[in-house]
Amino acid sequence: MAEKLRTIRIVTRGANGEIRSKDYPHQDTLLRMHTQIGIDDCSTDLTLRGMPVFRGLIGPMADGKDVVRYESPEVFETLTKEWGAPAAGRRRRRTAAS
Repeated sequence: MAEKLRTIRIVTRGANGEIRSKDYPHQDTLLRMHTQIGIDDCSTDLTLRGMPVFRGLIGPMADGKDVVRYESPEVFETLTKEWGAPAAGRRRRRTAAS
């Protein structure tokens, strides 16, 4: 589980508003950059249990087969709202009556 080598993906928002993601091959780099405040012990995805929980990041979340994703709170909120928004339905065009 946590011992298995995985790609760690951090998703944040850049200065100009674009969503940025950076991949790290090891947890060690993240442990130097972020403060670990616990470990995941309740994820419904059993492969995530034992992964670190970091102050200021939302996660861990599965993002593909061997990628564990963490997001900044702002990105998490934005993407969750987009994901939960109803899809725009197809509209029929009406022809003008003669």
